[in-house]
Amino acid sequence: MIRRRISSRSALFATLPNVIVINSRLPPKSLNELIDYAKAHPRELNYGTVGVGSSQHLAAAYFEQLTGTEITHVPYRNIAAYTPDFIAGQVPLGFQLLPNVISLIKSGDARPLAVASDKRMTALPDVPTAAEAGLKNYESAAWLALLAPASTGKAVLDRLYAAMAEAVNDPKVRALFVEQGAEPMVMDPQGLKDFMTSETTKWAAVIKKIGIEPM
Repeated sequence: MIRRRISSRSALFATLPNVIVINSRLPPKSLNELIDYAKAHPRELNYGTVGVGSSQHLAAAYFEQLTGTEITHVPYRNIAAYTPDFIAGQVPLGFQLLPNVISLIKSGDARPLAVASDKRMTALPDVPTAAEAGLKNYESAAWLALLAPASTGKAVLDRLYAAMAEAVNDPKVRALFVEQGAEPMVMDPQGLKDFMTSETTKWAAVIKKIGIEPM
């Protein structure tokens, strides 16, 4: 594998928090009720993802590690294959990105219990964060960043960062992000560098505990 050094002159411009959803026909109506339900039914509660090592899989594994629950992973090739089984109640739990389940939430098939973020999502203002729902330090999200090769000149990097910041602060652009289940933001290069270091450490520990081997 060829590893290329990435310049710290880069910036994060959006996050997509994982949302904990459950089939609306199941009893839990809050995150604490879900935890109690999972503990009362170890390994009987199935959750679906788009594959081993995906954002959904790691979010669920982290949830298990923080709560002491045991739930069963059912990987799918894509979200389209997972959705019918979720609706049918065969795989009634999800730690999904909002675009994957927004239609299920709107139809009433899915009940959102919490978002894995330090702030409520703009698109789901009535859904509490995990911390608000009683589970501290549970944050999990996909994220989007602009990265440049280390050889890129400072003048070019400064122009890219300024253009990105301007775009993300445009109300129309922000509205489009929210529509897609993303939270627009601007994190400066040093902030992103620190964030990436923190995320690498955090998820490496989660991955080690569940025994995912490097590919």
